[in-house]
Formats: sequence, C-alpha cells, structure tokens
Amino acid sequence: MTTEPTTMTPADDHAWSTRHSVLTTARRAAALVNALTEEEPDPVAVADVLRAYGEIDPLDLTGDEIAAMRAAAALLRPVFAAEQVDDAAAALNRLLRDHTGPLRLTAHGGDSPWHPHLDEDDDAPWDAWLLASSCMALTVLLWDRQRPPGRTCASTTCRNVFISRGNGPERRYCSRRCATRERVAAHRRSHPPARG
Repeated sequence: MTTEPTTMTPADDHAWSTRHSVLTTARRAAALVNALTEEEPDPVAVADVLRAYGEIDPLDLTGDEIAAMRAAAALLRPVFAAEQVDDAAAALNRLLRDHTGPLRLTAHGGDSPWHPHLDEDDDAPWDAWLLASSCMALTVLLWDRQRPPGRTCASTTCRNVFISRGNGPERRYCSRRCATRERVAAHRRSHPPARG
C-alpha cells in the first residue's frame, strides 16, 4: 500500500524553513559540539538539543551513537577554532572531502520541503548527519560572510563554541556569563585588594 506524501501548508513551510535555516542549523551545530564535548555526554542532554532544534521524537540515542556523534563534534571543533577565514575554509574543505557525500536534494518522502543534504541518504546515522548538515551550514555562512563562521569562547575556563554575528563587533565569549566572569577576573587582577 502506498501513501500520498504529506502536503505542507504555507504556514508549515515557513515554520519548517525557519527551524532549518542555515543560521539555525549552524547554531544547532555549535550547541551539539558543546553538548558532546563532555567526557561522557548525557544522551538525554544531546536529545534535548536535537529537540530544541526541531528534531522529532523518538530520540533514543544509544551509547554507540553518542560516541560516534562525539567523534563528529571533535572533527567540527577546528572550524570554530579557526581565527582566519582561510583556516576555517581549509578545515571545512577537509571535512567536505573526507566525511560528506555528494550534494543532493531531499523532501524526506514528502514530509518536508525540498532542501539540500550532504549525507549519503535520508537514513544516515546521526554522526554522518551531524557532520554533513553542520558542514553545509558552516560553509554557507563562511561563503556569505567571508570570515570564520564561528569561534571558541575566549574565557580560559570555557570550551564552548558559538556562531559569530554577521555584522558588528566580533564576539569573543559564548555568553554574557563568560564575558562578565572574565571582566571581573581582569578587574581583580588589576585592582588587588589592599592588605590591612
């Protein structure tokens, strides 16, 4: 028995395209790299990140899937760590050459609008999907902005990565919390308390 593909309404199409925009996909890549940086990432926390960025349940990730995703996240980290656009492009070119398939279009059997994929097929494992979708989004951001698509937090106590802003001054920290902590630490170093 065959089923007709789901017909999406314009509202569904807009919601889908917003949830899967290049910038959102790049932010998802950063969030997953951060969640998978832990020595033993929590599968529930990783699944929560996936849900927050539009993936649909069930998301019962196995230990092997988490380990493979963690390895993929480690491969993405040099793109975020690149200080210069040429270094980010070189890192992305290596990933595109070694870890992605040819560019193809998919509508996931009619369940979504047509969109590009770089993984081998719609049933690719999580790690292949993470690398391919992240590489595509980060590549488009680098192409569009002509600068590294992301950064590693400048705080000495944080390893998080984040997506750079398109315009304006370059961000150095992943969050206000890290920026504040570093500002307070710098102030304390330059203004030591007076000794009684």
